[in-house]
Amino acid sequence: MTPASLIRRATQRVTVLCAAVCLLLTSTAHAQRVIDGKPVPLPPSPAHAAVLAVVDSALAAINTGDGNALSDMMTDSGQVYAARERDGMRTFSMRTAASQRAAGRRPPIIERGFDAEVRIAGTMAWVWLPYDLWTDGKWSHCGVDQFTLVQVQSAWRIVNLTYSVEQPPACRMHPSGPPKGNR
Repeated sequence: MTPASLIRRATQRVTVLCAAVCLLLTSTAHAQRVIDGKPVPLPPSPAHAAVLAVVDSALAAINTGDGNALSDMMTDSGQVYAARERDGMRTFSMRTAASQRAAGRRPPIIERGFDAEVRIAGTMAWVWLPYDLWTDGKWSHCGVDQFTLVQVQSAWRIVNLTYSVEQPPACRMHPSGPPKGNR
C-alpha cells in the first residue's frame, strides 16, 4: 500500500469511529434498557446531571425572586427572553444578564418544571422544560422553559433562557397536581 492509501484508510476508520461515538453520545438522552420486558431509562450521564443541576438552581433563583443569583448562572452576554400569548395577543420581551441583576428581587413564586428533555453536544447543552407557575396561591400560567447552556472551563453557564407564557389547554399543569396549599 502507498502512503496516500494508508492515510485514506486511516482517515476512513477515524471518520467511522467518530460517527459511531457521536451516535452513541446523542442517543444517550433517550437510552433505555429493558427489564422484565419493560423499558427502563438509564441514569443520566454526569454531564446531564451537571446541566440539570444548573437548571434546578435557576428555577430556585426564579422561585425566590433572586435576579442576582440567576444572573450569576449566566454568561456575561446571557439573555432571558419571554414569549407571551394571552387572548390571542402575542408580546415579547428580553432582559440581559446585567438588567436581570439590576432588577433586584421580586416577590416569590412557585415555578415547577417537569419532563425535562436534555441534549448535549460537546460544550453546548439544550434543555426543554415544561412548567407551571403559581402566584398568590393560584395557578397563574404554564408554558415551556428552553435553556441553552455552554460549558465554560468546567462549569455550565446559561447563554439563553427563553420561556413561553401560555394558558391551558395550550400547556398543562405539573403531573403531581397543585403544590401543597395552592388551588
